[in-house]
Amino acid sequence: MTTQLPYLICSILSFVPAIVLHEMAHGFAAWKLGDPTAKRAGRLSFNPLAHVDPFGTVIMPFLLMAMNMPVFGYAKPVPYNPAYFKDPRKGDLIVGLAGPAANLLLAVLAGVVAWVLYGFAPVAQWVVQSQAFFYFYLMFLPMFALINLYLMFFNLLPIPPLDGSSIFAFFMPVKWLPKYYKVQQYAFPIFMIVAIMLPYIIHVNVFGIYLDVTAGNLGNLLFPFTIS
Repeated sequence: MTTQLPYLICSILSFVPAIVLHEMAHGFAAWKLGDPTAKRAGRLSFNPLAHVDPFGTVIMPFLLMAMNMPVFGYAKPVPYNPAYFKDPRKGDLIVGLAGPAANLLLAVLAGVVAWVLYGFAPVAQWVVQSQAFFYFYLMFLPMFALINLYLMFFNLLPIPPLDGSSIFAFFMPVKWLPKYYKVQQYAFPIFMIVAIMLPYIIHVNVFGIYLDVTAGNLGNLLFPFTIS
């Protein structure tokens, strides 16, 4: 019980900014490309309530924690209209990759903070003397980085409707794009349910292995100590 509450707090403080800034990055990229849809919908806001999806933001992360699986999830997809883009295929690629790019920057930021503290402060002494610093340095920073990296690498899978599938749109004929966007709109909840159930069906956690190899190894490179 002494570590469960700090773990839960660190998880929430890591996960919420990760998904909020991920979605904001999508909307901001679309807005800079000339599409006001996300801004009009209030999705360029730092308020988590503007982005919360009951299943993807609340239920699924807690289920994953209960199953001892990597914690990730999703917020409400940011609406955008590629018709505003001068080049719909290029615009869709930029918007799609903006979210994972935001998560990478956040993970790198956590690593930079860890290295700065490691190099310019008596970290070992602080960890022993301050419980708050112990949780911040050895629990929150690594968790914040890993959750952002989990979101980044998971979303980079080239499977509709994940962000990595925007690469398909970049090479897809323009006439096929409307149907492609319709598939993206309705495929996400179905895909997430399959992603959670698949390890129990085939008895191999494919996504967990993938995230360990990608997010776990990159996370270890970002920190002065092993985090995964």
